[in-house]
Parts: sequence; C-alpha cells; structure tokens
Amino acid sequence: MSETGSSFSATQSYTLAIDGMGGDGGPEVVVAGLAIAADRHPSARILLIGDEKRLQALLAQHPRAAAICTVRPAGSAISMEMKPTAALRVRDSSLRLSMDAVANGEAMGVVSAGNSGAMLALAKIVIKTLPGISRPAMAAISPTTKGDVVMLDLGANVACDWRNLVEFAVMGEAFAKAVLGLPAPTIGLLNVGSEELKGDERLRQAAEVLRGSPLARQFHGFVEGHDITAGTTDVVVTDGFTGNVALKTGEGALKMAFTLLRQVFSSGLLGRIGYLLVRPGLERMKEWLDPRRYNGAVFVGLNGVVVKSHGGTDAEGFASAVDVAIDMVTHDFNAGIRDQLSRMGSLTASRFSNEKEPTQAVSAS
Repeated sequence: MSETGSSFSATQSYTLAIDGMGGDGGPEVVVAGLAIAADRHPSARILLIGDEKRLQALLAQHPRAAAICTVRPAGSAISMEMKPTAALRVRDSSLRLSMDAVANGEAMGVVSAGNSGAMLALAKIVIKTLPGISRPAMAAISPTTKGDVVMLDLGANVACDWRNLVEFAVMGEAFAKAVLGLPAPTIGLLNVGSEELKGDERLRQAAEVLRGSPLARQFHGFVEGHDITAGTTDVVVTDGFTGNVALKTGEGALKMAFTLLRQVFSSGLLGRIGYLLVRPGLERMKEWLDPRRYNGAVFVGLNGVVVKSHGGTDAEGFASAVDVAIDMVTHDFNAGIRDQLSRMGSLTASRFSNEKEPTQAVSAS
C-alpha cells in the first residue's frame, strides 16, 4: 500500500516506522522480515519508508507484509560507509524520514538495519534524549546458562562517568522489564572483581548511588566477565568500550566453539558416529544460541523506541528486531524510565553539580 492508495490517513498513528533501505540485504530482507512479523503482530501498523517502486513490488510478493504496511517514498538512502556527520545533512533519506516520523509523533518507534553511527547521530538530533538522560546507550540481549541477560552500553559511549552508569542501570532495568518480562530484574556493574574496593572511582560512585536508590534491592553489586554468561544478574551495566569488547569476544568464542565441534565430528569415523548420537542436542543448542534470536540492539534513553538490526541479518533476524521494538512500544518502555528517574532524582541531583562530563566518543560498530 502507498499513502495515496491505502485506507490509512496521513495522520495515521503507526506502531513503527521502518527504514526499508538499510542493511546489507536491502529491501528484500526488510520486506521478507515484515512478512514474518505480520504473522506475530497482525494488529501492528507499519510505515515503510524508502524506494516506493521497489518496495511496492516486494510487497506484492509478500501479501502478509502488505496487509500491515503503508509505503512512504524517500529520495535517498544512507550507505553503510557514510559518516554520521554527512548523514545528518541528507534530509530525504529513508533513515532520516523514519526518525522524523517518531519525532513528529506519527510512529512510536523505528527499526533500521542501516549504518549504526548515522542512526545514533540522527536519533540524538531528531528524536532527542529523554529528560534526565545525559546520553543514550546501546542495549541488547545475550544468552546465558540461566536464560537471557541485558547488556549496556555496547558501544554508543566509549567514555562514561558514574552518572552515565547509574542512568544505564535505570534504562537496563526498564528494558529487562519490557522485553524479558521480569518484574524486578537484578543489576550488576561490570568490574575487574566482585569486591567493593575493586575498580576505579566512577564504578565505586555508581555502586554507592545504586545501593542507596530505589533499585537497591535489585542491585547485586559488582560482577565479572564470567558472570555475564553465567546469568548472575539480569542486567549487566558497563561503559561502551568495555561492553563492545565483551560482546565481540563472546561472539568470537561462540564461533570458535562451533568451528572446533565441526572439526571434531568430521575428523574420522568415530567422530561422525559421535555426531549422529549427539545431533539432537546440538540442534537444540544451535537454536538456543542462534544470533537471529537475539537480533535487535536498542538505543535506550531517547524520546521514542529506536532499534538497530544487525546489517547482515536475514528475514528471521529482522523480524526479531521488529519483535523487540513492538515489545518496547507495547509495554511503554520509556514510561518505566521516566518513573524510575523521577524516584532517583533527589539522590543524584546534588552529585551532578561541579562535575565535568567526560568527552564522548561514539562507536559505529
């Protein structure tokens, strides 16, 4: 459907605005993913933005997606290589128009598989941060031996102070409630040890504030790297540099493990027989650790839901990113952040004075 030919008006309130041109797979993956999402969320209303002719042709091949989508034309697309400063100047891109739809209140959230750095820059300029949040953070879900864990920041802010870490804890707690359905998620600060005296001053200050805050009962204290996959806490809070390194190290370890398993099971007759015996368990493990299941990192702390799909994902992975966005919209994720910030305001306000915020560095990973 196009805006001129659909039953939806130009003032229609959309569940999500979707950047139809982002990602390595382009519109083909986006529309195929929306077809999967349509089965899971038939009442959703999607504003799909991009090359109108190309998107309409793809929707004709995916009637399930067409049933929930309205197409809005965009004059250009942001490439994966474009610098964020350049992307800010392109006002007719599919990514910019998606952000505009959220900023104008036309849509409640945006999903894109496009350029991460451009997406963060546009979100901060167009959608802006929530009152009381100094910086947005990138949050995502990862698997653990006990279930799932929310990690943030994963690369949006390389340098952070104690205030940022406290804000990340508030946002991570709201994220875990909305997406994981946890009534009182536990929170840990990633450190070089679990003892109270470990780590630098910013970590100790953040821990002190959290221990005296309304989140005190949920605050576990310091956690170490192995606690992430052990599921020691439901939320792990860290700066963007450390979080990104931890994320990429975990991804690399999983790839190595599967590579070694393939080598073992293909090494000879006994290996192949062993594979046949354990194959059902391996298939279950592969499904559990499937990165598509965890696709959809979220820029939290903004005046709207902003979800970043992995650029190289397939249709199933893109549908998972849409799932995350709809969960956050449905559970009014930002209302939880605003409520918690108002409860914590008096505890942190006095500490903010006379403190200089560290210089921000943005990762485009």
